[in-house]
Formats: sequence, C-alpha cells, structure tokens
Amino acid sequence: MTAPDELPNDIAELKAIIRAQQDQNARLEALVTSFKKALFGAKSEKIDPAQYELELEDIETAIALVEAEIDGDERTAPVRSVKPRQTNRGSLPKHLERVEMVIEPERSCACGTERHVIGEDVSERLDIVPAQFRVIVTRRPKYACRSCEGGIVQAPAPAHIIAGGMPTEATLAHVLVSKYADHLPLYRQAQIYSRQGIDLDRSTLAAWVGKSAFELTPVYEALMADLKRSTKLFMDETTAPVLAPDRKKTKTGYFWALARDDRPWNGDDPPGVAFTYAPGRSGQHAENILSGFSGILQVDGYAGYNRLLKRPTQDVKLAYCWAHARRKLHDVTQSGEAPIAQEGLAQIQALYRIEKDLRGLSADQRHTERQERSKPIIDAFALWLAQSRARLSGKSPTGEALKYIAKYWGGLCLFLDDGRIELDNNPVERTIRPIALNRKNALFAGHDAGAQNWAIIASLIETCKLNGIEPHGYLYGTLTAIAGGRKQTDINQLLPWNYAKNV
Repeated sequence: MTAPDELPNDIAELKAIIRAQQDQNARLEALVTSFKKALFGAKSEKIDPAQYELELEDIETAIALVEAEIDGDERTAPVRSVKPRQTNRGSLPKHLERVEMVIEPERSCACGTERHVIGEDVSERLDIVPAQFRVIVTRRPKYACRSCEGGIVQAPAPAHIIAGGMPTEATLAHVLVSKYADHLPLYRQAQIYSRQGIDLDRSTLAAWVGKSAFELTPVYEALMADLKRSTKLFMDETTAPVLAPDRKKTKTGYFWALARDDRPWNGDDPPGVAFTYAPGRSGQHAENILSGFSGILQVDGYAGYNRLLKRPTQDVKLAYCWAHARRKLHDVTQSGEAPIAQEGLAQIQALYRIEKDLRGLSADQRHTERQERSKPIIDAFALWLAQSRARLSGKSPTGEALKYIAKYWGGLCLFLDDGRIELDNNPVERTIRPIALNRKNALFAGHDAGAQNWAIIASLIETCKLNGIEPHGYLYGTLTAIAGGRKQTDINQLLPWNYAKNV
C-alpha cells in the first residue's frame, strides 16, 4: 500500500507527465497545421519549387522529431489504442544486392530436444554503403620469342578520355552528374573525396570536366540538330551569373533552352532539351540558335522573339503562353479585390480543365475537341476582353494585365488550330529549374566558356531525365564509346534515346 507521504510525489509526477503530453500535442498540432498550409494552401506564382520542397522537408522532419519524442517517453502511458502511423516506406527494387542476415534463437528446448524450423519472418531494410573508391590496375605483359627475333609483343593500352591520367570514364561521369545533376560544386566534391583520403585539387576536377565537355560537344551538337529538325518546339531563357574578371564582379549572361516534348499528343519524336549560353538576352541570340528551324515556336511574351517573325522566309509562328497571361491576372488579385481579374482567371481555368481531358489524345483529336469545347470559351473571352478594357483605365493594374493578353491574343489562340500546341510554355520552364538550382549552389559560372560547358553537359543530363534514362550510366557509356573511337558519322547513336536502345 502506498504511504501517505508518497501521494504528493506521485501526483506531481503525473502532472508533469500530463504537461509534457500537452506540450508535445500542441507542438505537433502546430506543425501539422503548418504542413497542411504548405501542402494545400495557396502558393505564390513565383515560388521556387526547390524552396517549397525545402519547407515541406523541414516541417516533416520536425513532426517526426516530436513523434519520436512521444514514442520514446517511457513515462507516457497510452490513454487509448492508437493505430500504427501510416507512412510511405518506399519500395526496394529487385536489382539491389541482397545481403542476408540470419538471426538464430536458442535451438535447444528445455526438454533436451533440438527445435525444428516451422517458418520464419522476413523483413527488408534499406542499407547504404558510402561511395566506394577503388583503383583499377592495368597490367600489359610484354612477350618475346626465344626461338627467333620476331620482336616483342604487347597488347595496346586501352583508350581513355584523359589520356595517361588518373580517372576512368566512370569517375568522369560521376563528377559530371554530381556537379550538373546533383548540384555539387567541384570544391565540395573535392572535400568529399578528401574524407576518403583522396586529395584532388578542385582545378584537377575542373580540367576533367572541361575535357569531358569537349569530347561530348559533338553529341550535344547532334542533339541540337535533331531538335531543330522538329516543326514544333518550346523556347525560354534564364539568367546565368558569370564572373567578369576585368570588373571583379559578376555579369548577367543567359541560358537559352530549346525543348521538344511531344508526349502530350503521343508524337513520335522523343523529348529533349538543349541549352545554349549567350552573354545577353537580345533576340539576336534566339535567332542564331534557331538557324535552320522552321515551324511553331512556343514562347513567353518576351519581345526579343519577334525577330523571328521578320525572317524573309516567314517560316516561324509564335505560340504564346496562357500561364503567363494567367499570372498577370493572378498578381492583380493578390493586391486586393479585383472582380474583373477574377472573371478572367475563371475563364482561363475552364480552358485548363479541358486540356486535362485532352492529354494523351492525338494531335487531330485534340484539334477537334478544342474546336468544339475550347473555341466557344475563347470567343466569349474575346468579347469579355474588349468590353472590360473599354471600362478600365489602361494604366490600372487590371488594365495592364488585360493589355498584355490583348497584345498577344493571336499567339494565345493559335492552340485552337494545331493540336500539337500546348496551352502554356511550362514544359520548357520545367527543364530550366535544375539550372536555377545549380546556379544557387554554385553562385556563378567562372567564365563564359565555363558557362557553355555547363550548357553542354546539362543538356545531355536533362534529356536523359526526360527520357527516363539514368544519367551516370549514359555518360559513362557515351564517354567510353567516344574514347574507343566512335566515328563522327555514328554520333547520333550516342543521343540518349538511341543509346538506351542499344544498351
């Protein structure tokens, strides 16, 4: 029986447990609220996707910490039965190596007889071994004949991208993928290697990257040529800070992205993207990049693309982006009540709902459906646009947004006449996001030439991603083929989608 003087201590302990539970529950509720807001709440049109993912990541980590704290508190007694937390444990693919561990119990029974197996429980857990470095030692014996003077024979040395150097093609691929796909600058990679006792100067890694970019240039040029043979492409540009040595500060260059993605209408050509670095944003750069291209180019509202319409051949049509038009109206609604802008957003949203239904249909089917379902909305939108502009000052925020839409109206409506045209320019904007993330990690490119190397390798890596190809395996195989003397006439076979067929 509990002594009377022990009761106050027990009560105080219980109160402490209750307060701890209440504090944990309050923290957990606040974190769950923040998580729901980040996941389902309204998001800024200009939010960086990487920043959004980081926000969710940190909130989820904090939630897991509180839950672990609750689970690990031995003083906490469950008030009611709680179902196990449903989590996405992921899946473990079959190609991963399996290392089996058999945990045997005591097999001798108390009666003196040895127990026999009646079944087993099997569980699988993901284990990670840090990157393993190894040295490939190549021996080439020399042979001579004792009976004659036929000379000495020796097998030729295998060809490598870095002739007489340290790295294998697999190492070069790893450095390229780490820098341009995983966004690890070379100095950070050097730090990682040094922890394994491998001292590689950043300048050495840079030399490897430069040599690899040089050898991959013919593949990049073949990719660009293949894209320009298409008759429907996307184009966009993003800033690229580049160090200006003379001024000891950065200047603003641009990566121009030329992309193809015919998957929404089941086109025959595989998706791809090619980046080109240019020191400015002049439309002349777009014209130079698109030399030899004719067809439909889907772009945003940047006026520099208008140079393409002045070609003597008149062989380029510009399709514009409804996402940019929507963004103009959306920005107006964020600063206060804007009923006219809200009406415009509702009409644009109706077009997107139709497009969702049309994804995966052929170009002809999309054209037919758009004429039946989207054209009436566009006709009504045109009337609404004219009436609304007549009622508003052109200098008001809503008036400016409507002026933008009216300015590009012809190109915005071009999707009605061609089932290959998308409603917006988002496919190419998605390919630019890794460039932006790499830009944040690397801060800036060190030189114009370095920026073009960036463009070459990023083009091949992002095209691999678009085609579901693992970039490291592709670059390793491609560099090996180039080192082995792949003929220039066969260079198209090294394009990501062709390489995947031959592996």
